[in-house]
Amino acid sequence: MHDVIVIGGSFAGQSAAMQLARARQDVLLIDAGLPRNRFADAAHGFLGQDGRTPRAIIRDAARQLLAYPTARMLAGEVRHATHASDGFALTMASGETRLARRLILATGVSDELPPIPGMAERWGETVLHCPYCHGYEVRDHPLGIIANHPMSAHQAALIPDWGPSTYSTQSQYEPDDAERVRLEARGVAIERVPVVALIGDAPALSAVQLADGRTIEIAAVFTAPRTRLSSDVAVQLGCALEDGPTGPFISIDNWGLTSVPGVYAAGDATSPMHNATFASASGVKAGVGAHQSLVFA
Repeated sequence: MHDVIVIGGSFAGQSAAMQLARARQDVLLIDAGLPRNRFADAAHGFLGQDGRTPRAIIRDAARQLLAYPTARMLAGEVRHATHASDGFALTMASGETRLARRLILATGVSDELPPIPGMAERWGETVLHCPYCHGYEVRDHPLGIIANHPMSAHQAALIPDWGPSTYSTQSQYEPDDAERVRLEARGVAIERVPVVALIGDAPALSAVQLADGRTIEIAAVFTAPRTRLSSDVAVQLGCALEDGPTGPFISIDNWGLTSVPGVYAAGDATSPMHNATFASASGVKAGVGAHQSLVFA
C-alpha cells in the first residue's frame, strides 16, 4: 500500500511526486511515456527551462525525483481504477495491481486537430496551439489562425503581437461585432472561405489553400485542437467533469481535490488553459494537498 500513487509522469505528475517525496511519503509515479508535448522540439516560457526539449526536462526531473529514497517510478499504463479498502486499487495493462491511500491523476489530454490535410504532420512545428509557448519562434512571419471553437476570435486578437495575422473563420466561427472591431483594430485580416489544405515541405509551411482555390502565404498556423481526457481513470472513479471550450476537464478545488475524496488531479486534464508552468504549479498544489489530507485525515 503506497501512500500516494501519481498517474502521469510529465510536468504536473513529476511536480506532484516531488512534493510528496520531500515530505518522505511512499510515492509511486506511474508513467505510460506518452506526454502531450512529445511533438514539440522545445519548451518555452518555462522558468529556467526555456528552449530545452520536453523529454530532457522530464528526464532530469525523474533523476532528481528518484534521488529521494521514498520515491519510485513504474513504466506502464493504468487501465482500471476502483475504490478499495482504505484507498484505491489500480490495474495495470500488465495485469498487476497497485494499491494507494491517495491518488493524483496527472494523465493529461489528447489533441484532436481539425481534419485538414497537412495539419498532423506539422503539429508542434508550424501548426501550434499556444502563442505564449511558440509564438516568439515564428515571429515576424505571416501567421494564420484556423478557428476551431467559439473562442478562436479571442486567440486571433493576440497573434498580431508576433506577426501579421489572418483569421480563418472556417465558415463556422464568425466574430461578433465587438470581436470584429477588435480584430480590425489589431490589423487582423478576416478570411471567411475555409482553409482546406496546408501547403509546403512539412514540417515547414508556406501557404494555406482555400476552398475557392486561392492560396494565402502563411508560415505558421495557430489553432486550438479539441481535447479529450487521455485516460478513463477519472471517469471510472466517478470524478466530476466540467465542459471547457475545447473539451471536458476534471473539476478540482484549489488544492487539486476532485469530487471523489482521496483523489487529486493536476495538469492539462484539470483546466481549460494549458501551459507547462500552469501544469507544474498545479502538480505542486495537488502534491501538497494529498500530503496534508493524509496528515489531517
